[in-house]
Amino acid sequence: MGRRVPAVSRALDILELFLEGDGTLSAPEITRRLQLPRTTVHELVTTLAARGYLAPLPEQPGRYRPGVRLYQLGSRYAEQLDLAAEGDRVAREVAERCGETVHVAILEETDVIYIAKVDSSHAVRMVSAAGRRLPAHCTAVGKMLLASLPAAELETRLPTDAPLAAMTRDSITSVPALRAELERIRERGTAAEHRESNPDVSCVAAPVRDRSGRVVAALSVSVPMIRWSAERETELAELAARGAAELSARLGYRPRR
Repeated sequence: MGRRVPAVSRALDILELFLEGDGTLSAPEITRRLQLPRTTVHELVTTLAARGYLAPLPEQPGRYRPGVRLYQLGSRYAEQLDLAAEGDRVAREVAERCGETVHVAILEETDVIYIAKVDSSHAVRMVSAAGRRLPAHCTAVGKMLLASLPAAELETRLPTDAPLAAMTRDSITSVPALRAELERIRERGTAAEHRESNPDVSCVAAPVRDRSGRVVAALSVSVPMIRWSAERETELAELAARGAAELSARLGYRPRR
């Protein structure tokens, strides 16, 4: 785990002060409340204002309010909340059709984070939870998301010599093998994993796109091996693709004709 950067922590401390009161502060008030050197506060405030995270108040010289960049970050966070909410609704619809566990996940570096989950209606089901993080290369949603990255970005995240941890004996453990699998996923349009993250579960996944067409998430259906078959895989892959298309439509995506 990397060390914390004091200057970044102090800058964030300053920004968090604006959550209180009327949302405006002066440099002397920040100095007093954080017990930081005056010069340090002046440099941090100047930098934050230059980057758009703080904005000076024209009618009150020396005072600042939150800047437009914070609004933009908040808007991006709201988009993620919309994705989670819509993902949960669509996941419930898909789960009702197939009776199996349905997830919606996003990619963060080389991991996936599940932002929605609806349990199977069967007594035998997989154990997971929204908010859980797993290595992307071990999951169908993760492989779907990795396959959607531009080649240069994929190389940055997973260079050829990067180690790949195994979750089961069937996990992919080399980047060249993973890239070959990702190419097959691009051709097929859906992803699958068989006992790669859980020795008792297989899974299929399809991409979710935003209004610009960018892949922002993946929707998957997970099934215990006791209910798995080649025919079931084909059926669920089609169902996952339809669910992902529905979620994409709710996010504003319109496929080109």
